[in-house]
Amino acid sequence: MFIHAESNEAMQQKIINTQDLAFQLFELHEVEQTLGYERYSEHNRETLQAALDLALKVAAEEFAPHARLVDEEEPRFENGRVEMRPEVKKALDVLRDTGLMAAGQDFERGGMQLPAAVAQMCVGMLKGANVGTQGYAGLTIAAANLIMAQGSEHQQQKYAAPMMAGRFFGTMCLTEPHAGSSLGDLRTRAEPQDDGSYRLFGNKIYISGGDHELSENIIHMVLACLPDAPPGVKGISLFIVPKVLVNEDGSLGERNDVALAGLIHKMGYRGTTSTMLNFGEKDGAVGYLVGEPNNGLAAMFHMMNEARIGVGLGAVMLGYTGYLHALDYARERKQGRPVGEKDPSTPQVPLIRHADIRRMLLTQKAYVEGGLALCLQGAMLVDEKKHAATEDQRKLAAGLLDLLTPIIKSWPSQFCLEANSLAIQVHGGYGYTREYPVEQFYRDNRLNPIHEGTHGIQGIDLLGRKVSMAGGRFYQELVSRIEATITEARGNERLASSANQLDRALKAVSEATDTINAEKASGKVEQALANASLYLEALGHTVVGWLWLRQAIRAITGLDGQGEQTADFYEGKVKACEYFARYELPKVVSTAELLATVDTTVLGMRDSEF
Repeated sequence: MFIHAESNEAMQQKIINTQDLAFQLFELHEVEQTLGYERYSEHNRETLQAALDLALKVAAEEFAPHARLVDEEEPRFENGRVEMRPEVKKALDVLRDTGLMAAGQDFERGGMQLPAAVAQMCVGMLKGANVGTQGYAGLTIAAANLIMAQGSEHQQQKYAAPMMAGRFFGTMCLTEPHAGSSLGDLRTRAEPQDDGSYRLFGNKIYISGGDHELSENIIHMVLACLPDAPPGVKGISLFIVPKVLVNEDGSLGERNDVALAGLIHKMGYRGTTSTMLNFGEKDGAVGYLVGEPNNGLAAMFHMMNEARIGVGLGAVMLGYTGYLHALDYARERKQGRPVGEKDPSTPQVPLIRHADIRRMLLTQKAYVEGGLALCLQGAMLVDEKKHAATEDQRKLAAGLLDLLTPIIKSWPSQFCLEANSLAIQVHGGYGYTREYPVEQFYRDNRLNPIHEGTHGIQGIDLLGRKVSMAGGRFYQELVSRIEATITEARGNERLASSANQLDRALKAVSEATDTINAEKASGKVEQALANASLYLEALGHTVVGWLWLRQAIRAITGLDGQGEQTADFYEGKVKACEYFARYELPKVVSTAELLATVDTTVLGMRDSEF
């Protein structure tokens, strides 16, 4: 059984259902299999559980208590610097001191060297407790991993090592005021110097964690163009630009020419500073090229893809905590009487007795537990692509991960946000007030369909590139795995109907995929991609339906006495699978039928007609 954290606060947390976490990690995804990889050979079930317990304890005791405070008293721009609640630094110091700051990093770098799925969940519980405070750590580790993957040995030691140790924090600086997501139009320039460094001049906007007093230094990963760079995305280079220059002995030097121009005031996610930064107000911000010139976007995607999986998990965890708050409220709040009970003298019943409340709770459960399975599936592929026994296995895992990344980022960002909306609805009028936390969860989660590539960008990435890459090999592999699960589930009488629903959805999506690919091949790219967002939703629903069917298969095994959880837990899993199959998967069929027509209604609407 999953070992619960001992503290009272951790026991009472509404961050994660620990039964579900244990089931998903150890029964559904069989994370213990990763211990066969040499990298994780020093771990066992007990050490993995201990790390999860520690993360839950830190999340419940250090992060959750000030989540409301940093929303109500967001960071302020005063006298050219950022002021914020002191609880943020205290929580991040605890994160650093416990080793959770770098849970997935090497032992020798101060990390726990945990399998990716376990490390992601350690982070995920922190996101569910307080996504604003966790954002600083998440960005830092992503930036450090980028330097480790793309930087020189010297850059790794000088910048990445103190980032992993929690001394320096990190950011990614892509967006500019005039360009938004159109990175090919960025104007920040980098001028080469005689000493091999560069001087950067330009403006960046929406830089999360771009300035604060939480660490000794901030290492900015900045996209900029060299003087002789070709136009567009092929002319972008990547640079390390420290807030404070770092001497060769690791000590801090003078302040770099990076200025905080102001803070952006957000709907939610307020605990993480969103900044406007000016590079080069004086002599130019000192920067150092990472990797090859004009290869910066490809290098940055190492960080962006990692961040996109993190966005998906963050969306799941915000949806998950909202669901648990709504479930608790529905069990405690008494209101009304069952349909057919007309006697006003009879006691009111808990909200959960009403069918529509159960519908909303079941929808939330289906979205958040399905989304969690999706994110953990991606995390398992991260380890498989690095450590699988053969080169072909590693390439296959890498291709599947590339294919699923847009779905992992965007499906939870859409449907776990909907779970937050339903959590508000369960609370009724109280949910629309600031006296209950569910409204904040919704506001915090509303960022996730936007940042690290909007929903539309992810849809174009999925349909425009990922589905057809390698001649469609990885898409076909995904289809084959879904078909194998359908065949297995049909062997169980209780799951046969759900398997048939998934089969119908898969066939409909496959037909739409073939039609759209033919349109692309004929040169009608704009028409083919016009409804890419709808395609992502349809394929995403199909993938989550597959993962729900896999959960149900495992739950049936558990009900037969071969599991670790309670019978009620397993029964709830089977019923949630049935709900997703009956209520959600039919939506895939209707959407896919529309997609298969390659409808051009949207393209046909002229500007003047709106």
